[in-house]
Amino acid sequence: MAILKKTYYLGIGSNTARVQNINSCIEYLNCSFSTTVVSPTYRSPSFGFNGHDFYNLVARVDSVFSPHQLKQWIQSIEDLHGRDRSKPRYSNRTLDIDLLLCNDMIIDDGFIQIPRAEILKRKYVLKPLQDLAPDLIHPLAQKRLADLWQALSMTDRSELTQITYQ
Repeated sequence: MAILKKTYYLGIGSNTARVQNINSCIEYLNCSFSTTVVSPTYRSPSFGFNGHDFYNLVARVDSVFSPHQLKQWIQSIEDLHGRDRSKPRYSNRTLDIDLLLCNDMIIDDGFIQIPRAEILKRKYVLKPLQDLAPDLIHPLAQKRLADLWQALSMTDRSELTQITYQ
């Protein structure tokens, strides 16, 4: 029986030592998965608290991991980067990695939410995601990511700036 790889989209963000933490995260992805594709990076204001701006991007990886295995792996990478899970949800982050999508799966079991609800609500999640896969159909909304982006960008006036960094 062949083991089938799944395509995952991961939202990556940081507002503490942003360049260092994001570059380190991408290095972990490149070393751990045979295929890693990264979107452009965007700067956005912190959401839900006063803090430094976030850098956000999305990475696409192919993996044989189950969603639960990948979520555990993600949390270990966040922990290696000093993620403090005792802090409030909306607070400074050394590294935040969210499992956004996996093929056309729909899971909401208290540990994993696929597709991640923020895709439809936050420009800093949807823009880099649609940069990688504009024609991908959102499994719940049943619309292309590019169409979802167009609708969200018309209603959400929050700041989002594409950046280049080394």
